[in-house]
Amino acid sequence: MFLRTLRISLISTVATVLIGYCLSYYWVMGSRFRQTILEICIFIPFWISVLVRAFGWLVILRDNGLANGFLMATHLISEPLGTGRNEFAVIVGMVHFMVPFSVFPMATVMRKIDRRILLAAHGLGASPAVVFAKIFLPLSLPGVFAAFVMVLVFSVGFFVTPAILGGGRVVMVAEAVFVQMFQTTNWGLGAAMSVVLLALIGAVVTVAYRLLGVRSFVD
Repeated sequence: MFLRTLRISLISTVATVLIGYCLSYYWVMGSRFRQTILEICIFIPFWISVLVRAFGWLVILRDNGLANGFLMATHLISEPLGTGRNEFAVIVGMVHFMVPFSVFPMATVMRKIDRRILLAAHGLGASPAVVFAKIFLPLSLPGVFAAFVMVLVFSVGFFVTPAILGGGRVVMVAEAVFVQMFQTTNWGLGAAMSVVLLALIGAVVTVAYRLLGVRSFVD
């Protein structure tokens, strides 16, 4: 169960950061019209309850849901895909919830990047791809790291979305702690699992900090 929680959390965190980075880049560097559209898309999820969003994805991803119904109606598939009540559904729901939280730290760092450095690189003949890869991306890494850590910590302790979209088939640690505390009243085991979860989060954050090597960027 702990390995499953860690695997799902890492997959959803990587997907969230990648999507969030693209949104942050176009939010900061795009035209005013594009920025307005992205702001609406980023802020709207905050107005919708996490419970409502989870049930919405359940309606979309279940075997007789909207996604399978559309694909079968257009003859792209002959039988429903197993996209509901499994790890895939849990990851989709978690990514959808976490993307706005990943955008803000990355967009904050991107806004602090001096545009004159980018213009100077263009003036010296660097292509847009080189400017992005060698200047913009390294300068934005502290925001990526902050978003990665924040989303990972949230993901490891996720409860509502995995409980609904997993349908009891994908049990993560937070859901197991809830069951031990409030359904079986096994407080000792629930407390022990909570401590192990806390230690796991600390270990993952420490390893991520050292592997990403962000100290040089922060300093």
